[in-house]
Amino acid sequence: MLVDITLKITPKMATDAQGNAKITLAGHLGTHFDVMNKEFPLEYTKRKGVIFDVKHIRDRDIEASDIDMTKVGKDMFVGFYTGYIYEYDYGTQEYFATHPQLSDALIDQLLDAGISIIGLDCSGVRRGAQHTPKDQYCADRGVFVVENLYGLEKLLDKDDVTVNTYPMSYEGMSGLPCRVIAEV
Repeated sequence: MLVDITLKITPKMATDAQGNAKITLAGHLGTHFDVMNKEFPLEYTKRKGVIFDVKHIRDRDIEASDIDMTKVGKDMFVGFYTGYIYEYDYGTQEYFATHPQLSDALIDQLLDAGISIIGLDCSGVRRGAQHTPKDQYCADRGVFVVENLYGLEKLLDKDDVTVNTYPMSYEGMSGLPCRVIAEV
């Protein structure tokens, strides 16, 4: 079974996003990954995946103790279903400014495990001034962050998931829109 976990963008969503985050015009609209100053390796397009349900965590950072790190391995796509994309409309100021975030310690543990991609159904692993530096931190270690996924709940509790991430072939952009399709 194929599951499209790419956010469909409407004209209203695009207008809202451009009004609240000017960078959306430069490759950051909808489902995209922050490539920073790196190139997305073609072998990353197909990765074994695991999706963790962390939608109940709102008043603190998401920690390694909130997920089963034994399911995380080298070269994987590790997704986080926060449910946040259903709580606030994509493109609104609230969506960009108040989303859940991963703790620095959790990010370090994921990087140490040798994963390839972190996927989220919100606008980043960190908020505000910490967003871009943490994306660069991940990219410098060969890990890319795919933001604004949609429908991750369809992949919860699935044992055999493969995630296919296909970025646009843009050059010189800090973000690349992509289509993300999961195979179950």
